[in-house]
Amino acid sequence: MLNIWGVMLFIRLSWIVGQAGIGLSVLVIGMATVVTTITGLSTSAIATNGFVRGGGAYYLISRSLGPEFGGAIGLIFAFANAVAVAMYVVGFAETVVELLKENGTLMVDEMNDIRIIGAITVVILLGISVAGMEWEAKAQIVLLVILILAIGDFIFMENFGPDFRQEETFFSVFAIFFPAATGILAGANISGDLADPQSAIPKGTLLAILITTLVYIGIAVSVGSCVVRDATGNINNTIVTELTNCTTAACKLNYDFSSCQAGCQYGLMNNFQVMSMVSGFAPLISAGIFSATLSSALASLVSAPKIFQALCKDNIYPGFQMFAKGYGKNNEPLRGYLLTFLIALGFILIAELNVIAPIISNFFLASYALINFSVFHASLAKSPGWRPAFKYYNMWISLVGAILCCIVMFVINWWAALLTYVIVLGLYIYVTYKKPDVNWGSSTQALTYLNALQHSIRLSGVEDHVKNFRPQCLIMTGAPNARPALLHLVHAFTKNVGLMICGHIHMGPRRQAMKELSTDLAKYQRWLIKNKMKAFYAPVHAEDLRDGGQYLMQAAGLGRMRPNTLVVGFKKNWRQVDMRDVETYINLFHQSPLNLADQRLLDASTQFQKKQGKSNIDVWWLFDDGGLTLLIPYLLTTKKKWKDCKIRVFIGGKINRIDHDRRAMATLLSKFRIDFSDIMVLGDINTKPKKENIAGFEEMIEPFRLHEDDKEQEVADKMKEDEPWRITDNELELYKTKTYRQIRLNELLKEHSSTANIIVMSLPVARKGAVSSALYMAWLEALSKDLPPILLVRGNHQSVLTFYS
Repeated sequence: MLNIWGVMLFIRLSWIVGQAGIGLSVLVIGMATVVTTITGLSTSAIATNGFVRGGGAYYLISRSLGPEFGGAIGLIFAFANAVAVAMYVVGFAETVVELLKENGTLMVDEMNDIRIIGAITVVILLGISVAGMEWEAKAQIVLLVILILAIGDFIFMENFGPDFRQEETFFSVFAIFFPAATGILAGANISGDLADPQSAIPKGTLLAILITTLVYIGIAVSVGSCVVRDATGNINNTIVTELTNCTTAACKLNYDFSSCQAGCQYGLMNNFQVMSMVSGFAPLISAGIFSATLSSALASLVSAPKIFQALCKDNIYPGFQMFAKGYGKNNEPLRGYLLTFLIALGFILIAELNVIAPIISNFFLASYALINFSVFHASLAKSPGWRPAFKYYNMWISLVGAILCCIVMFVINWWAALLTYVIVLGLYIYVTYKKPDVNWGSSTQALTYLNALQHSIRLSGVEDHVKNFRPQCLIMTGAPNARPALLHLVHAFTKNVGLMICGHIHMGPRRQAMKELSTDLAKYQRWLIKNKMKAFYAPVHAEDLRDGGQYLMQAAGLGRMRPNTLVVGFKKNWRQVDMRDVETYINLFHQSPLNLADQRLLDASTQFQKKQGKSNIDVWWLFDDGGLTLLIPYLLTTKKKWKDCKIRVFIGGKINRIDHDRRAMATLLSKFRIDFSDIMVLGDINTKPKKENIAGFEEMIEPFRLHEDDKEQEVADKMKEDEPWRITDNELELYKTKTYRQIRLNELLKEHSSTANIIVMSLPVARKGAVSSALYMAWLEALSKDLPPILLVRGNHQSVLTFYS
């Protein structure tokens, strides 16, 4: 109640009645009360949803909506309280200066006297605040007693209608009055000092709103009923000669105030100290003004540093960390007091109450809007953790309250409202960008989960369509930071487009692996987020790579968000390792109905992190497998780092049909709406490779050959059974054409694509069991040897591109 009954009660409410009339004054008070009552209900709901620590409005909003909104409103609310100190102190100083003026003892002039008295007052208040909450609370009780006596001293229809002057309007008057209703969070702001905040905040806040509103209305009606708008202040200005047009209340009471048309010093419109004049004992009203202004100033001076300290403790704005430090047994924010004092002093120097009040109105309204929105948001998110003990709230009323606050902000002052929105938005974007390492179980998290769940379920009921195809990649990375090049390349074409899951297969003893699994899950998901990778981490335990791959392909993903593309790094050391591991590796390609992409692991792990510049993405489309080989390069060029790259397409063809094949391909790409810089038809794709390259291939596979023709049949059969990966003479002869094709393709790639940033090429696939693992790996080695990064892609012949809109 002390914080609500502030400066406006005695020195502006009478002026508001003069401007707006009794009827509209009651409406002004009623509108302010609607906003504060809804906000009070919302505050009560949040305050009873778990233990409330110090920090008031900031704590309530940040723990409900998260650090982004909490951080923004914490700064604004702390600043608003600091400015409110100035408003109340200026109100106090105005009254003191009025008394000095009556006694002819002004020090300099009215404006400068307000500044001097205001500065001295705020220094004294700072001393009381720094002395600690016990002193502040005791001072408040004394002030409350004086204030209640002063209100009781006041005595109880021309003034019913409005008479707006000096460009004032209903809403400008409302803006000046609204701070009179803004003390409702005083209890919440010192929540850390309350014995039982869950019980005290709802009862105290709502009772305070009820009692103060009734008093405001009572005073507005009674002051409007017994004081005229304009008076000379001279008791001898009685009617001497009969006036022709005697319609005013003053005239009917036998007073002649007609000279006031040129301006008077007394009456509701002209004298802010009217209530002292019509009271039973004027000094008590002055004491009441002092109590109202000083108590509110003291409450704001205590609130602002405590809110700011709570904000700084959460380290949302690292630059303010120094203000988190507290002193003494009560952890008093002395540095915050000093900062609040300096801000208040700066605004005291304005020395104009009607200028300071609208500034505060906007900031308080922004805070109230977010408190109301917090309750709506938490109810909408249906979080199991949202269980307020206070039941008398409604999510839709809270939403109406939030909208009302925003509307009132604009009506009071549209440019100040816009400025407040810009400040809140700027602070919100800053905190979102910085991503402070906090987790408060906010309703934003709950609603994000709810939306994701609902959309995933909705998506599951929709059939796939070729127009909406997007690569959803399961990458066999192991630990994500172990294969950065593979990760960055796939991320380049899945970011904001498709799903990316990093598969990690843990092998070895089950108990040890399960322990690693749980620690790795949190560690590597954090690593992906920290490195701005839009991907998920999925670890599994399995006996070997093949089983682990199967588990991941069967279980990874959710509903429609499941992998449709497998990405595997090229096993560069296949010639040095146990060939049984190579066999398992090759079997990954034969277990699954997924599309398949294979990517050679690159030495330069930062290759795909930097801007690619004006270069080429070379696409070697050797056969139609559904269009994935074309779609991935296109997706790459839509990303910032790759946007300057041009797509060149290479296709096989006959020498006598090169122009025809080029035109046909150009038409096809145009229909697919894929931009390309060049199309090259290779008529010599089936030419026999150079002898030295064939010799190099034979030398590479020599250690893996069975040479069954040089062994006895029984020995050869036993060896083939024990080491199925070995290359037989028969197999080598049978697949000679295919072998030569890989070697020849490597020659052509070196000739045409040695300067490309990346080569995307159709992956040669052999039937399971028909081609040995060693020969297949040798084909891949021969094909990709001494080239820029090469992405080998194989679709499952399901179309991923369409002509149609």
